[in-house]
Amino acid sequence: MAGRIRDEDIALVRERSPIDAVVGEYVQLRNAGGGALKGLCPFHDEKSPSFNVSNGLWHCLAGETRVLTWQGLRPIRELAGGTHRILGRDAQWHDAPFYSFGIQPLMRIVLGRNGQRKEIYATAEHRWFVRAGKKRDRHRELTTRELRPDHRLAYVFPTARTSGLDPSPFGIAHGITFGDGTRRDAGSMAYLCGNKDAQLLKWFPYSRVKQRLDGVLCVLDLPAFFKDKPSLDESESYLYGWLAGYVAADGHVAKDGTAMLHCADREILEYVRTLCARLGIGTYGITEQVREGFPGREPSSIFRIHFVNDDLTEDFFLIDEHRFRFQSAAKKFARRGWVVKSVEETGRVEEVFCAVVDEGHAFVLEDNILTGNCFGCGEGGDAIAFVQKIDHLSFAEAIERLAAKAGVQLRYTEGGYVPGRQKGERTRLVEAHRAAAEFYAERLLTPAAEIGRRFLAERGFGREEAERFGVGYAPNEWEALVRHLRGRGFSDKELITGGLASQGRRGPIDRFRGRLIWPIRDLTGDVVGFGARRLEERDDGPKYLNTPETPLFKKGSVLYGADLAKKEIARRRQAVIVEGYTDVMACHLAGVGTAIATSGTSFGDEHIKILRRLLMDQDEASGEVIFTFDGDAAGQKAALRAFESEHKFAAQTFVAVQPDGLDPCDLRMKHGDAAVRDLVASRVPLFRFAIRATIEKYDLDTTEGRLAAIDAAAPIIAGIRDRGMRDRYAIDLDKWTGFLDEQFVLRRVREHASRRRGDSRGRRAVAEVAEAPAPPAAPAYDPNDPIVRVERETLKLAVQRPALLGPGFDAVAPDAMLVPGHAVVCRLIAELGGTAAATGPEWAGRLRDAAPNDEVRALVTSLAVEPLRYNGLPDDRYAQSQLSRLQEVQVTREIAKLQSKLGRLNPVEHGEEHRRLFGDLMALEQQRHKLRERGIGSL
Repeated sequence: MAGRIRDEDIALVRERSPIDAVVGEYVQLRNAGGGALKGLCPFHDEKSPSFNVSNGLWHCLAGETRVLTWQGLRPIRELAGGTHRILGRDAQWHDAPFYSFGIQPLMRIVLGRNGQRKEIYATAEHRWFVRAGKKRDRHRELTTRELRPDHRLAYVFPTARTSGLDPSPFGIAHGITFGDGTRRDAGSMAYLCGNKDAQLLKWFPYSRVKQRLDGVLCVLDLPAFFKDKPSLDESESYLYGWLAGYVAADGHVAKDGTAMLHCADREILEYVRTLCARLGIGTYGITEQVREGFPGREPSSIFRIHFVNDDLTEDFFLIDEHRFRFQSAAKKFARRGWVVKSVEETGRVEEVFCAVVDEGHAFVLEDNILTGNCFGCGEGGDAIAFVQKIDHLSFAEAIERLAAKAGVQLRYTEGGYVPGRQKGERTRLVEAHRAAAEFYAERLLTPAAEIGRRFLAERGFGREEAERFGVGYAPNEWEALVRHLRGRGFSDKELITGGLASQGRRGPIDRFRGRLIWPIRDLTGDVVGFGARRLEERDDGPKYLNTPETPLFKKGSVLYGADLAKKEIARRRQAVIVEGYTDVMACHLAGVGTAIATSGTSFGDEHIKILRRLLMDQDEASGEVIFTFDGDAAGQKAALRAFESEHKFAAQTFVAVQPDGLDPCDLRMKHGDAAVRDLVASRVPLFRFAIRATIEKYDLDTTEGRLAAIDAAAPIIAGIRDRGMRDRYAIDLDKWTGFLDEQFVLRRVREHASRRRGDSRGRRAVAEVAEAPAPPAAPAYDPNDPIVRVERETLKLAVQRPALLGPGFDAVAPDAMLVPGHAVVCRLIAELGGTAAATGPEWAGRLRDAAPNDEVRALVTSLAVEPLRYNGLPDDRYAQSQLSRLQEVQVTREIAKLQSKLGRLNPVEHGEEHRRLFGDLMALEQQRHKLRERGIGSL
């Protein structure tokens, strides 16, 4: 039972360890007003100070406060506990975590802008940015309690992306229909009312138009999704076009040039605000007016949103009158910022929230108000907690370290052993190792160590680098270190127990002789062992020799360089695992300060536990672990061994492989520091590496090879615990092998996953089923599937109206048809000379007579009599658009095959072929684009 530090001694350590003094040893602090200090955060990478040392009050917002995120406006309480993409001080989008900061009293801030009123509730210490200077072009930081009426709050709008952006014609047609249209049958139609809307007809060049008796133009046969909001992941050109079309249909430009949009559904305008944020178009919020209802009906609300005209372009305005007003009139609503009207205490005391933003330490709220993030970035506590976090120590270790600095003599309760004696032994061994490290470092400067200095110089390390990492030299003598440490008062027993000496026939002898020495430190910086490299081949012993297992040194739980890398690992949320001491040195000197290595053993479970501690954030392990391996077979084998322990990391695991086989040290010598950084930056997920390394052993140009590769990689994917990720990699496997049957590959992977989950009987049953030859099941094709539908519609035209298709249909590859029966009919048409040879009403009869069996004959009959999906008599435009859509589907498949082949090629090793295939891919993409534009009119 371990002795425990007495409570009165812990209290004394707390009393003599003021938080500002302790933090000040790690962080340069400056006065922040109100008795608080702040400096650069030691836990995050930042350029301006955000780390606050104060009375523990957080600088937060009420839960209902809405934040501008990439996905739209969200109450801050809904964001707490997650990481979200938000707008920062630099008008760019950044990922930032949100937290709850407990119960705090709130103050109310009343703001005004352009006749609008707004209330925000925040803690008294929350930071705001007030516009200052004669031109109001500077920002001054104030807390909530320091705000005064007439202070103008700073604002940030997203960087405008509309300059030079052409609105997509297809997006414009979508927006017009969304604003002034309705669903009709399986599609939709647009209404164009009056002379003004008639200008919009040009955006429907391929569509059928009908005029009603009241003069309204109806644009027919439009896609059904034209009545849905577009996905926010569409291209910027498409979204800008959609917004332009919607404003042309439902919007208004006032005489003073103010552009606005009206809608009875507030949710739609909220979507518009999010879309505008993506495009960098400023908006002035949503206002509400109440309309008088018709007799017998209740009044209803109409909502309105104003746009910041500076962010729009002339091309945005599709109606002449709107464009003229935009170009020529003076525009109101140019005021972007809010003005403080009042600040007052409230009775609200409740849970509060804030973000942790590394970039600029600020983020944007609803209506583009810039506000500060929380000081302290989620970290809190006293000096003991700070030392635990910054140095990755246990509670007792942190107390002992602070006690030594504060001059407090700690006393321990007795508990089955004498803690002072145990502590004394460890202290003596640590002191012996420190003295040994100094001895070795001094000997590196002697003439006898010339061979060691030459070894370092050949690898790009000079005296300064050797001193930085404590590299030393062990003299090629039997008792040089033993005599030195005896003279420092250490006993022979201590030297042997600590692994510094071995027992010889006449007494202890130096363990390391004639070798280059690297001190190995624990996380606190204490030397606990050494790693030594042989310098001359003729010398006896292994190439590398490490300290044996001792009370200090446990090679399975020590990571070389971790004492130097721990702060960078915690800051960057990344650890880079290399293979040797010189690799660690090279990485750190090249700017990869997160590099560490094992000490004489393979990477094991205890090492993983250390990394989890270093990567710990808010009681959860996360971040990245990157393994670097040579590109040869041995390196791949090592990577696959790491894969077996992947699930233990609770972090994302990656592999960085140098194809030419250079380790980081050699890579730095040959190509410089940037090459080492590029190696780490080129990391790929460990799952991806393991799967790709497996399938590359097979011939993926043959069906047999692809099947064998799938069966070899399926067990690897089945070992992924996250089901969503498992399915995602199964789909990737289908793409990488070029098999092009996602469902087949998913079934294969799920079979292996079932075997892993089941008991022995279940595994045998699954294996028996898998080994038994299953009869091929005919796939069922959904007649409403878009691909099946376009295939069938085009074949109906080829049978009923072949002249409309012309010779273009004859270029369609039968084997590219999804439905086998469609492929047979397509081939049959080709055998009879194609659509160019189809003349007269007997064409369908000729096809029936030439059918190879009753099933095909019945299909031809069905195609000949089934009505076309077109209202009225089909024309050449409709036929050609259907053909274009079919060709687009087939080109898309060719693109998928080419992408799969490109994905299997190494662009460095197969540069010429990679460039050729990439050129082919670009040509196919252009062809698909043209076919898509040509087929729009019949959607």
